[in-house]
Amino acid sequence: MTDCIAHFLPWRLLPTALLFALICLLLICLPLTGTMAAHAAGQVNVYSYRQPMLVKPLFDRFTQETGIKVKVIYAAKGLIERIAIEGERSPADILLTTDIGRLSQAAKIAQPVRSAMLNKHIPAIARSRDNLWFGLTWRARVGFASKARVKETKLDYLDLANAKWRGRLCLRSGQHPYNVALFAAMLNHLGENRFRQWLRGVKANLASKPSGNDRAQARKIYAGSCDLALANTYYMGAMQTNEKNPEQKQWAQAVRLIFPTMPGGGHHVNLSGMAMAKHAPNRANALRLMAFLVSKPAQSLYAEVNHEYPIRADVPPSARVAAWGGLRPDNLAMDDIANHSQRASRIVDEIGFNDGS
Repeated sequence: MTDCIAHFLPWRLLPTALLFALICLLLICLPLTGTMAAHAAGQVNVYSYRQPMLVKPLFDRFTQETGIKVKVIYAAKGLIERIAIEGERSPADILLTTDIGRLSQAAKIAQPVRSAMLNKHIPAIARSRDNLWFGLTWRARVGFASKARVKETKLDYLDLANAKWRGRLCLRSGQHPYNVALFAAMLNHLGENRFRQWLRGVKANLASKPSGNDRAQARKIYAGSCDLALANTYYMGAMQTNEKNPEQKQWAQAVRLIFPTMPGGGHHVNLSGMAMAKHAPNRANALRLMAFLVSKPAQSLYAEVNHEYPIRADVPPSARVAAWGGLRPDNLAMDDIANHSQRASRIVDEIGFNDGS
């Protein structure tokens, strides 16, 4: 193809801009090759927001069992946008991601998947109503409480606005997706007027302006800067097993977990999950991988590696996770949390939550 074009076009006589455009057109028209061809027998292509160490063991086992190779692109951001830009030529078969916010965004690049196995083992509240995304593991957003300074062993999310916590609460940004999801759930349960009142109470109890990530909140408690924080459960496991940064084991040792209850009962939960790309070129293999990720062996392995709770009710959590306490997910559908997220985010800004108390 390039020889043919070269024969008919006098390259040196073309303006630079036109030459550049022709080269771009040529590259676009060339077939996809290399490690992630759009279609390849015995292959499935995954775009993953999850880190390699968290999902590679799963992919290796899937390949051992099926002979289907898993080709993966890992990135911390931009994968949904990339699939959208690639359009019909995208090699992506499956998107793996975390948080209901990203899962709901993934719906725009996903296709419906109707699977009796997925519907059987994934609770209805943990999959989209239109079958565009499916949860794989639960993560609860719980209290990290100082062992030395917090006597309470029970807590509900409404308590976070109680004046007894004045100057004792620390959080990461109110606009972080993990907090937005919690706020959206509270907005759904309380209605806007009560939610605003509650969120102002939480803001008044902050020990400092929201900052840092979830692990940083444990560090602040360890340092005595605050007594209570909110964090996702799996960060406790990540700190407890961190050999690279052993100081994090001390942070973990300084706190204990309290599972707060929602106004309607149960614990606020979020998800890691998956979606099949709209133009998946290896759909049959993608379906096999999705089914595998919900199988008992994969659920056990995934939850063990990630310190998360299996989405399947008949698969127990790891011994470490089980020791933190049983999980009773709030009965609020994740779709409903997603539908309230934008409004909750706007209210966070309207009350100046990130300005601190």
